[in-house]
Amino acid sequence: MNGKARVALLIDADNSPAGKIDLILNELSTFGETNVRRAYGNWKKSELKGWEEMLHEHAIRPMQQFDYSKGKNASDMAMVIDALDLLYTDRPDAFGIVSSDADFTPLVMHLRAKGAAVYGFGARKTPEPFVNACSRFLFLDELRASPNEAEAEAVAVAQPLRMSTAQLKQDAKLVTLLRNAVQAAADDEGWARVDAVGNQIANQASFDPRNYGYATLTKLLTATQLFELANEGRGAVAVRDKRLSKGARG
Repeated sequence: MNGKARVALLIDADNSPAGKIDLILNELSTFGETNVRRAYGNWKKSELKGWEEMLHEHAIRPMQQFDYSKGKNASDMAMVIDALDLLYTDRPDAFGIVSSDADFTPLVMHLRAKGAAVYGFGARKTPEPFVNACSRFLFLDELRASPNEAEAEAVAVAQPLRMSTAQLKQDAKLVTLLRNAVQAAADDEGWARVDAVGNQIANQASFDPRNYGYATLTKLLTATQLFELANEGRGAVAVRDKRLSKGARG
């Protein structure tokens, strides 16, 4: 027993791009060891050709599912059945679900209710109920390899995905989430460790600062301009709602 969390990766290949799989696996490696890797679809379809090389390269087991009727996706049902079988037999600590299909929302809710974390990956169009059901959900357009300086500049010009301070402040749901988390983790003077704030958020919402264009929670908190931040040394950062300092001065 190596002590690493065991992760089961289940991919809705009909509804996911093959080109992101190496980045998805890299992301999951931060949570544990992905020792179950399966991709579901009708592999006789030409649309899934792009997945073939990726399956071999990343040791992903293709799960064949024929389409029993037109307009219905039988592979979704097969994926749900396998997820439940894994939950009650292999008992992984976490699941990675790659799909943009909201039909998996009840599955995710059940997995989490039974104690498994669920890390979701999908397109920006993924319906909110599925996103919110996951322990953490990351939009695939935010998942890219770390570029060198020249590449980073080109990406920034080509894809202005980062939300501005004004846009962040206008996102009432985000502002409320951040303020409530800081308040819940704060000491008597209103200061909270950023890592404690992150834990508070994880307990109540599917959240990743990269979905807003920021690499870390600290950078996102700074960008909102709603909080004071203080370096406590050794990489620890504390945060406080600016409204408290204004009240203290007033």
